[in-house]
Amino acid sequence: MHALDVLGDPVRRRLLELLADGEQPAGALGVTVSAEFGISQPGVSQHLKVLREQGFVAARSEGTRRVYAVRTAPLREADEWFARFRAFWEPHFDALATEIARGKRDRRHEQEES
Repeated sequence: MHALDVLGDPVRRRLLELLADGEQPAGALGVTVSAEFGISQPGVSQHLKVLREQGFVAARSEGTRRVYAVRTAPLREADEWFARFRAFWEPHFDALATEIARGKRDRRHEQEES
């Protein structure tokens, strides 16, 4: 499965967002994601399994709990893939921001003159 296939699922993206703040037990992740997406705990577990098997998260046992944490390598790989497109779009967005700022400045000057 390609990294973008993994990241294409909104439940898996949300799990990664929750884990971006630090490791969390599966139960806490399940409660949050179940409430937000209306899926069962086993459904959440399946998404965590995909993330684990694809290397996006690591899991460790802590007593009877399973605690998950983000692994950054696959996210870096996805970021590198997106970098090619950022390199194309960023100059265009910078130029757009310049034109917007110029238009605002010109309108301010016109209002001050009238």
